[in-house]
Amino acid sequence: MGAFIVKQDFRLTGVQTESAFFRFEERNEFDPEPVMDVLRGRRLGVIFRDAIPEDAKKETVARFWSSPGLLRRDGEPSYCIGSYHWNKSTESYLKDAATTADAVLPLLDVPHSPWRSFRSAMAEELARYGASIRIAEHEGEPAGAALIRAWDKEGSFALDPHEDEAQCTDPRQAGFEIQRAADYEICAVNMCVQQGDGGRLVVWNIRPDDDSRTSLGIQHTGFSYPAATLEPFDAIQLDVRSGDVYVFNGRHVHAVDACKGHRTNVSFLMGFVDERTVVTWT
Repeated sequence: MGAFIVKQDFRLTGVQTESAFFRFEERNEFDPEPVMDVLRGRRLGVIFRDAIPEDAKKETVARFWSSPGLLRRDGEPSYCIGSYHWNKSTESYLKDAATTADAVLPLLDVPHSPWRSFRSAMAEELARYGASIRIAEHEGEPAGAALIRAWDKEGSFALDPHEDEAQCTDPRQAGFEIQRAADYEICAVNMCVQQGDGGRLVVWNIRPDDDSRTSLGIQHTGFSYPAATLEPFDAIQLDVRSGDVYVFNGRHVHAVDACKGHRTNVSFLMGFVDERTVVTWT
């Protein structure tokens, strides 16, 4: 994809949310109820402090760095295990997910696994409303269960400003059920098992529209938004610590700011695809 030059008079447009919505709730223990509020579009995000047991953090980090499936991702510098659906065809993504599954699963099967605990709690909460949660699939093939990443990019951002809605409109993924999540809310789930200095989550109060995406040449990727285009908008800078679990609405432009050392997360996206079904993908 070629580079786009942003015109001097370009102004990022889209939806800005009210101040009552644009905030993170902070909890000291995990509770699926505020996660449901994020899924239903009633709040921006929630962070659960110290929600991951120490043994689970240590074992996940040890398995991550010693895994034969650990890859270096050069386009957006990081180490990772797992597959991204971003900027791929459905076939390519699902093939990658199948290829990396054997490397991903050991990191999800640690004692007191935060991934399993989160999904179990959400399944129980959703069942109260006659709904369920599962890994997304297409023609019987499953999406990635999780993506484990360690950001170490130098510069102002360890992960550049982007949003997660545009990538769910890629025509190469037409018919893939995750595209129906755009009719509801697309939520990012992150479980921090290792945290260097810095590495705050930054979220701006703007959900860009298609006109802005097209002008920037990122209509189906949502990556990335020049920092100068975000200056007019309010931003939340959320300190993240090892052991924290946070969930937020990925329609808003967000980033990870500069970090010294590794910032390692177990992550996935999730959203309703109909009134009774939440699916997850990577």
